[in-house]
Amino acid sequence: MSLDSDIARIAQQEEQLRFAHFNEADAWSLGSRMRAAAEARKIPFVIDIRIGNRPLFFTALPGSTPENPDWVRRKVNTVMRFHKSSYRVGREYERQGKAFDVSRGIDPIDYAPAGGGFPIHIIGTGVIGCVTVSGVPQREDHGFVVEMIALHLGLDPAPLELGPETN
Repeated sequence: MSLDSDIARIAQQEEQLRFAHFNEADAWSLGSRMRAAAEARKIPFVIDIRIGNRPLFFTALPGSTPENPDWVRRKVNTVMRFHKSSYRVGREYERQGKAFDVSRGIDPIDYAPAGGGFPIHIIGTGVIGCVTVSGVPQREDHGFVVEMIALHLGLDPAPLELGPETN
């Protein structure tokens, strides 16, 4: 998909993958589903689910590295600052040709416009947290989170897939 198509599809994902409610039990259910899927696929993820700054689910699977939790932290910061998926933020900055750095008031040590962070948006309330992974290339990180949230919400993830990247 082209950059513009990606951004439009990610915006559609964010619109459709909204929750009626989200609490500790929901985080555990979603996180457990994500961990089981990652284990079955042998994906070396760190998985983090949180409301605001409060972690509700965290796991590091075999093959993940000490660098992955820091990527998660930076993606979480990006989602919470922009109320968009971290991948969409990165794709939008790329389309605009703008640097994602201190010249824009963003310190790359604390923010990452890379795929894998997705907002927890409560219908009628707004963004309250995020679901974040790190461990594989960013497009795959993003796709995994979208797939798992869709399944958790009882939706077919296939129509929401990004497809292969083109530019």
